[in-house]
Amino acid sequence: MNLQSIATEGLPWVKAELNYLAPTRERPRTYTFDPPAGSPRTTVINDPHQVPIIDARRVLVDLALDEEGFGLVQHVSGVRNFYDDNEIRRVYYPEAEALLQKLTGADRVHVFDHTVRRRVPGSEDRRSDAPRQPVPRVHVDHTEKSGPQRVRDLLPDEAEQLLRGRVQIINLWRPIRGPLRDAPLAVCDAQTVKPEQLVASDLVYPDRVGETYSVTFDPEHRWFYVPEMRTDEVLVLKCYDSKTDGRSRFAPHTAFTDPSTPADAAPRESIELRTLVFHAGE
Repeated sequence: MNLQSIATEGLPWVKAELNYLAPTRERPRTYTFDPPAGSPRTTVINDPHQVPIIDARRVLVDLALDEEGFGLVQHVSGVRNFYDDNEIRRVYYPEAEALLQKLTGADRVHVFDHTVRRRVPGSEDRRSDAPRQPVPRVHVDHTEKSGPQRVRDLLPDEAEQLLRGRVQIINLWRPIRGPLRDAPLAVCDAQTVKPEQLVASDLVYPDRVGETYSVTFDPEHRWFYVPEMRTDEVLVLKCYDSKTDGRSRFAPHTAFTDPSTPADAAPRESIELRTLVFHAGE
């Protein structure tokens, strides 16, 4: 069921500040490393807005990847230490592949990377002396261009054949410590986002230039979060879909400061996996 047809009035919600992209004529660019002399680390200028973020727990049964672009699933992982990259690749990657095949009916799932985040108050993301930090900016990890390019980069020998079918990029996001109260993830109903509000932005690595979407503000955007997520709960986020038949394709998301978070809440620890999801027959 599309949430547009559900009366969300009366559901619990919080009001919080989300950082959108300020309108600009310049193509946004962010370096993942110390930039060349004279260049700023990022040209992205935040446009903060106070927005209502709805508690999604009462409508989880109505959420669908192909409609809103996100959902929540229960999954108990066999991983004992999410800070052990080898264990994540050995245990969590196969778990994620099996979970997404069951959830989407895909012919094949390929996990291509993961990021562990641990919030350190006052720290900036992508600094060599600190863990990866939550991203407090509305964005989508992939774009119309970078989605297919990911397939070509990662699976070059099979790419053209795989791209003849349906391709999705789906992220799995879960707390490492729970219940998570600090810096939760807000997700926007993808059907409330207009294509012109998705602004292609360069993410510059030492060896390549990726492309993500920044997002400009619209009061019609409808935001949701799942409060106090447990370690056996996984948010499933769609970041790209090759289908252009009306299904959701890009779900913007961001970390945010929940005003109801207790002052003594433990800093957020989370892990996200990024996956290519293939459907040969679609």
